Amino acid sequence: MTQTQAAPLEARSTQPMLQVSGLNVFYGESHILRNVDLTVPQGQMVCLIGRNGVGKTTLLKTIMGLLNPRSGSIVFAGQSVLGRSPDRRARMGIGYVPQGREVIPRLTVKENLLLGLEARTQRTRSQDIPEEIFDLFPVLKSMLWRMGGDLSGGQQQQLAIARALMGQPQLLVLDEPTEGIQPSIILDIEAAVRRIVATTGISVLLVEQHLHFVRQADRYYAMQKGGIVASGSTSELSNEVIQRFLAV
Repeated sequence: MTQTQAAPLEARSTQPMLQVSGLNVFYGESHILRNVDLTVPQGQMVCLIGRNGVGKTTLLKTIMGLLNPRSGSIVFAGQSVLGRSPDRRARMGIGYVPQGREVIPRLTVKENLLLGLEARTQRTRSQDIPEEIFDLFPVLKSMLWRMGGDLSGGQQQQLAIARALMGQPQLLVLDEPTEGIQPSIILDIEAAVRRIVATTGISVLLVEQHLHFVRQADRYYAMQKGGIVASGSTSELSNEVIQRFLAV
């Protein structure tokens, strides 16, 4: 997971890591995403908020190439990714942790982690897990030979994020990483993700409902009925926006 040292924020923010423009996605004839514009600056965390069913996961799947847009553009690190397969996008440097984590239950923790190497442009024969992974998620070090399916939900989430980091991404895309996880583990995951951004320069696009985690991000975008209806700095996230887009 070796990364160059994070540059000062001013230097990192000149070119977006991810730029989504005018994105329209349909399921059949149902218009799901409507002219979505979204930017993830280099070395920052951006949080996408909104109630269930507004299109957040659809947007992430489209960014990853699991769904094809009818119109619009997706530019990652200065290159269009439209027409590229999900595995090609992963090798370009987009790490993805989907909702539900998708840890392989019959593989050990170590085997799950080593699968992340498939996303690297330059392959390595090393079977060693970088120590930085264990610095972020210490619980995994004592569980390397445990089956992925035997881990708790919170441990599986940490494993899924660590597996994505094994591919040395420039952008980490997380779909509701705290869903169904006990509060103490949520705080551990929050701290790890914030540390990833602060120390490695990796950008993060996060879908999240947990308010404390939302506030860890630098910026937010709020979705409603398939479109972006509000955005700004999380330091200016108002109670009115919280009630509209986060309150149950």
